[in-house]
Amino acid sequence: MSFGADLNVVEELHWYTQVIDTMDVGLFVLDLDFKVVAWNRFMQSYSGIASAKILNQNLFDVCSGLPQAWMEAKFRASVSLKTKGFSSWEDRPFIFEFKNYSPASRGLLQMHQNMVITPLSSLSGGVSHLCVMIIDVSDIAQNKMLLNESNKKLSYKSRIDGLTGLLNRVSWEQTLAEELQALKLDEERTSTLLMFDIDFFKKVNDNYGHCVGDEVIRHTADLAVSSSRATDSVGRYGGEEFAVLLPNTCHEQAMYFAQRLRKRVEKSQLETEQGTLSYTISVGICEYRPNKLNTTTEWIAAADEALYESKQSGRNTVSLYCHE
Repeated sequence: MSFGADLNVVEELHWYTQVIDTMDVGLFVLDLDFKVVAWNRFMQSYSGIASAKILNQNLFDVCSGLPQAWMEAKFRASVSLKTKGFSSWEDRPFIFEFKNYSPASRGLLQMHQNMVITPLSSLSGGVSHLCVMIIDVSDIAQNKMLLNESNKKLSYKSRIDGLTGLLNRVSWEQTLAEELQALKLDEERTSTLLMFDIDFFKKVNDNYGHCVGDEVIRHTADLAVSSSRATDSVGRYGGEEFAVLLPNTCHEQAMYFAQRLRKRVEKSQLETEQGTLSYTISVGICEYRPNKLNTTTEWIAAADEALYESKQSGRNTVSLYCHE
């Protein structure tokens, strides 16, 4: 090869190096022993490792914090299959522990990265090197995480009653439907449903105003939640009416729960600007029975029938639905 040809090769390599260094992504090249043969300026800037320190060195010897076993498996798969490999920040948020300096994603302390592995062939056609690109996707990652968080909040809000923080009617009925389906599949277990409401609630609104009425509803919700187990589902069914699903609970156990809740409400006192307010609740109980209750509508109606009986009996009492 002539001197002129050698000069052209040198100039070409010089251009390639400049192009690689101006890329706004991390780029490095490895041989099949994972020794670094190229390390661009992006990698130098974010890693703090100069080219002179890492060139011709094993990548994992110099960068000790890398997920070595995982990366080696990725690299070997690209070599054996002669295809590109890819890693998304959603599977592994980062590969190199680079700090995030993007002004658009200041909430992230570390740069979130995608990785692309490209096998490079020699003149003989076999894979001789791997080109690895580390792409900063911190902005994309943060936007997606914020969107996911917003969606979670919206989903949560769509399930929750705004006044009490309990499950709203739609969400609670969905929970009841899921429990009913589970009970049909396992007839050895049972669950019990409670429906209860605040006695003479209209008088509370008429005498004290709707703001106090809202306080009474919130107070009742708090007492119901504090009386329940973590596995129970308490919901606001509508207005001053509430529903409680007690999984793995027979009617005797549910009666104990209902009486305890009724007494707690009866003994409680709510301080208002118009004075101290006391009130009571009436409760209806219905235990699940196979082949007796086929739908959630039937189950709710049965518990409501028991609730109606409590009201007819003078209120501030608990009644049990009797299956025929």
